[in-house]
Amino acid sequence: MKKVSLLIQYDGTNFSGWQKQKTFNTIQETLESAIQKLSSKNTKTFAAGRTDAGVHAAGQVVHFETDFVIPANRWADALNGKLPDSIRILESVGVKEDWHACYSATCRHYRYVINNSKIPNIFINNWSWHRYQKVLDELSMKNALKGVIGTHDFFAFQKTGSNRSSSITTIKDIQICREGDLIFFDIKATGFLYGMVRAMIGQLVLVGENKISPEIFYNRWFYKKKEEVLESAPAKGLCFINAIYENNIFQKFNRNDLFPKFLISGFS
Repeated sequence: MKKVSLLIQYDGTNFSGWQKQKTFNTIQETLESAIQKLSSKNTKTFAAGRTDAGVHAAGQVVHFETDFVIPANRWADALNGKLPDSIRILESVGVKEDWHACYSATCRHYRYVINNSKIPNIFINNWSWHRYQKVLDELSMKNALKGVIGTHDFFAFQKTGSNRSSSITTIKDIQICREGDLIFFDIKATGFLYGMVRAMIGQLVLVGENKISPEIFYNRWFYKKKEEVLESAPAKGLCFINAIYENNIFQKFNRNDLFPKFLISGFS
């Protein structure tokens, strides 16, 4: 048996998230079906992060074990011939037996994109949230994030239905950047709670629209006032950028963060 790791991009619009489910179309199910078509064996895949329904990935990392004859570096081309256009394998490599796509990762990076223009842009509609009612005040949103970096209990931002034993996680970095009418929220953490990023963005938008103060935002998460966190951002603006490991295993990984360049250019 050999262990193969994949670097994957996918448009999550028409998928019910990463994790395999009985009655819904998922990324994991589609990928495992493609592997089975090639190897004629049922194969279980493991991902660095479980994206929710409608969430995208620019650099998801997956691994699986196989004894099939295809060399590790040829799995990308072989699988792309069996996958829909909405899922692309960017690279495939062989990894050590003790390496794990999820447990070996030291950090995960998500990006949320808001189109703050009055006029919608159909070319980025499936990958951004068109929030246009008010010009968002990014300075107020940045002020609201004081104290967020570090290890904290983010129970208030955890969606109901999570099976995690603890809502404590470590945010390593969080940045807000405006480029024209696009606002980018980049969040890096050791791990993310179920629905955490979308709940956080929903609350930050309320700050940016001056509907709540930075102090209220802080009090809601710090004092775990989950009952007050009612607004959550839609899934389509969220993208899993990449997972970070002590030793990079992919050649393409460091060239850029693999996010579509036309989104980074901004527009007015």
